[in-house]
Amino acid sequence: MMDLYSHFCQQLRERSVEHPVLALSGGVDSRVLLHLLAHYHQQYSIPVRAVHVHHGLSINANHWVEQCQHWCDEYQIPLSVEHVSLDTNSGESIEQLAREARYAVLSQHIQTHETLLLGHHADDQLETFLLALKRGSGPKGLSAMAVWASFSQGHLLRPLLHVPRQVIESFASQQLLQWVNDESNQDVRYERNFLRHRVTPILCERWPTIHQAVQRSAELCAEQEAVIHELLVNLLASAISEQGGLSISQLQPCSEVIRRQLIRHWLAQQGVVMPSRLHTEMIWQQVALAESSANPKLQLKEYQIRRFDGELFCVASVGDIRHWHQDIQLNRPLILPDQLGRLTLSTCQTGHILLPKQPDAFWVSFNPEGLSACPVGRAGSRKLKKLFQEYRIPSWQRRRLPILMYKERVVAIASLFVDRDFSGQECELVWER
Repeated sequence: MMDLYSHFCQQLRERSVEHPVLALSGGVDSRVLLHLLAHYHQQYSIPVRAVHVHHGLSINANHWVEQCQHWCDEYQIPLSVEHVSLDTNSGESIEQLAREARYAVLSQHIQTHETLLLGHHADDQLETFLLALKRGSGPKGLSAMAVWASFSQGHLLRPLLHVPRQVIESFASQQLLQWVNDESNQDVRYERNFLRHRVTPILCERWPTIHQAVQRSAELCAEQEAVIHELLVNLLASAISEQGGLSISQLQPCSEVIRRQLIRHWLAQQGVVMPSRLHTEMIWQQVALAESSANPKLQLKEYQIRRFDGELFCVASVGDIRHWHQDIQLNRPLILPDQLGRLTLSTCQTGHILLPKQPDAFWVSFNPEGLSACPVGRAGSRKLKKLFQEYRIPSWQRRRLPILMYKERVVAIASLFVDRDFSGQECELVWER
């Protein structure tokens, strides 16, 4: 049988891990990692700690926290417990929601030179590969899970990724370890559980070396993805503007295959969930190639693909605040809606705005519809829609700019211009985003 501790030590030493942080769920995999980490800590006297994420999905969740705390106390390893809440009505799978919430919390615990240890093993890798295959993924998806990767401000390491579950469970039994059992792991309505209980046992019985074969395929797919990235990195860099937009004219001469890869790598830089092949085609056909007079928009989950001035932009979906309006008082910050920060109309002698006779008649709006203004230095007023076009403000940002009003007249657009009739040096509009 594999010497699990030697394997564990080798994985940490090869990556020069000096500050490991264990993601401790309490299941057998992370429980074994805790045991191995405790011995490693005793042998090499390095600082270690653990983090447990309480999802609140099980009636036993509080008991799991108690167990993890008890084990960490026995080893004298500090434990942090993080509580997360999941929006189970969002339409996303519980598995996906829990995973995203878990990684978001864990990322807050990893600083520079720290490494997150995860308990994923060879059976998890097999399941991940099969799920990617079921979704019709390309090399990136079929790369499955990496042993070592950048994470937050540090790295993550899966030291047991080449170890089958059976070896881990045998080790736990031999060491007389206790662990928690998540009852949801038996529910085959979840895709991963279905594979674990109904599919992979048959595959492993038929092909005993399938774990190694899948790991090899995943590594080859990861290599191919790395090669694609290396070959496209310069072309992608030249196609991205200072504003983060992707140049449509730069994409047009490319083959369909190259263009699709450039769009996917561009979106990866934005940190969004990778689109399907259908979605990348829709981005090109419905947004990039839309009529020049159109204002195309493609909604993809929590973000939108928009077009402006010959470029594609990835924009987070935001709330509709056009009906919001609020009075603003001098020198008193006004909290803006939808996390847009705060706005202050400050009196000063070096400002750009004239103080009218009734300063209590100032108010703020986000709806430019029907409004006109004449920026300082201009002759004649124009509709805000036309002014936004002249100032090259993308359409999706035009209802996100605070409009300072005096009675029914436009005084200023925050960070953009002051109306000629309100030009002066008595106050300043400060927008803290």
